[in-house]
Amino acid sequence: MAAQDIPGTGQQAGGPTHRSTDIPLDERRRMRHESRTSQTYKAFLKYLRDVGQFESEQAAQQAAFSVLCVLEQRLFGEEDNDMEAQLPHKLRELLVRCDRHEAGPPPHKFGRAEMLAMVSTDLGVEAENAEPIVRAVFSAIQAQISEGESNDIAGELPTDLRDLWARAT
Repeated sequence: MAAQDIPGTGQQAGGPTHRSTDIPLDERRRMRHESRTSQTYKAFLKYLRDVGQFESEQAAQQAAFSVLCVLEQRLFGEEDNDMEAQLPHKLRELLVRCDRHEAGPPPHKFGRAEMLAMVSTDLGVEAENAEPIVRAVFSAIQAQISEGESNDIAGELPTDLRDLWARAT
């Protein structure tokens, strides 16, 4: 009896059931990891665009970068590391001091007005437009981390920033 092609597979009936590939296993794993990382990041940006009503993915990404940079300047101790551990890999890359702040002072205490002013300056938007941006990014971050971690971050923030963080959800 002759082997027949299985439609849509390129294999013959009774042939091998595993995929034959010239790509080494480690490379295939790396590619799958990058694909999942990219998908998670894209989902974060889509959520952020929907919540923040950003015009483009690039605008959402710039907002995330700005707010995460400022938030990183406000968190002390291990809290930034704890939050970072729960974020998708591509977001972890954003949770570092941006180039503009890298040479600046270490994390320091500041409140809502200073945070909004820093984001406003960084994004080139009016001060009154910075708050919805911060709220949208905070909401997207909270969608990525556990409730316990969200509570830990809230505990490190002054009352006026805690209110902004808490009302983001």
